Amino acid sequence: MDERQTILVVDDVPTNILFIAEALGEEYEVIFATNAKEAIDAATENIPDLILLDVLMPDVDGYEVCIRLKSDPRFDMVPIIFLTALGDHENEAKGLQLGAIDYITKPANPALLRARVRNHLIIKQAQDRLISISMTDGLTGLANRGRFDESFLLEWKRALRSKAALSIVIGDIDFFKNYNDGYGHIQGDECLKQVARCFLDSSRRPSDLAARFGGEEFVCLLSETDENGALEVAESVISKVRSLNIPHANSQVAPIVTISLGVATAHPKDFTSESEYSHLDLLQKADEMLYKAKGEGRNRLCAWGQ
Repeated sequence: MDERQTILVVDDVPTNILFIAEALGEEYEVIFATNAKEAIDAATENIPDLILLDVLMPDVDGYEVCIRLKSDPRFDMVPIIFLTALGDHENEAKGLQLGAIDYITKPANPALLRARVRNHLIIKQAQDRLISISMTDGLTGLANRGRFDESFLLEWKRALRSKAALSIVIGDIDFFKNYNDGYGHIQGDECLKQVARCFLDSSRRPSDLAARFGGEEFVCLLSETDENGALEVAESVISKVRSLNIPHANSQVAPIVTISLGVATAHPKDFTSESEYSHLDLLQKADEMLYKAKGEGRNRLCAWGQ
């Protein structure tokens, strides 16, 4: 495997934790939680590659933890293995029906535990690679439109729950058709790749998403980002694109490749319901700002804030 994968172990018994640490700690990054709240907090803060989950725990049992995690789309592809003293077929069937990938009865054999964990992680790693390929733009290496649409809706729903600001920066290379006509499509593809890198480098946080929106359009999805933060990202994109100094003799605004940007920010805390304002309204506002920037002469940004 390319790097150490992370396993979240949820168990309230110290001796069980020590056993699992000794069995898996050399090969994997193992983190622990001793109750349901710790488990959900740890899992959502840094989504693990696999979860080993006990059933019998104080307050909230492992079945309920599994239900809560599997109700979150972020955990659709995270394998959950129940590791429990409940060895009857009824409990095993219940665990698997709730979405667990496997069910191991304590006391577990260390070699058997390692083998089953490893097998599930190999499968997950292959699935992750396939998903990454399907969600990546082949030319630029950025997220593609499908991944952006999926992430945008998820981040919007998360913003509604957390009442945090959400921002969009959308950009269009100025007179790119003229660039293709004058320099050819091979050089045009190289231009797209370099501009895409500017969007990626300006999206600094792991939670930011830079994507190819379509053609010569790019977008940054910025969770928990207010107007000022979004403007910083947009100004960085404009500066980085200009600093590329890609010649563009057919541009009507500059002798080099430039970009126009639209910026929009929403504050879901101001909305009384999800139906009052949707993520598509935010995208529409960013698009309106992009067209405003073009109308005002291009090679600039225009911003809107709810």
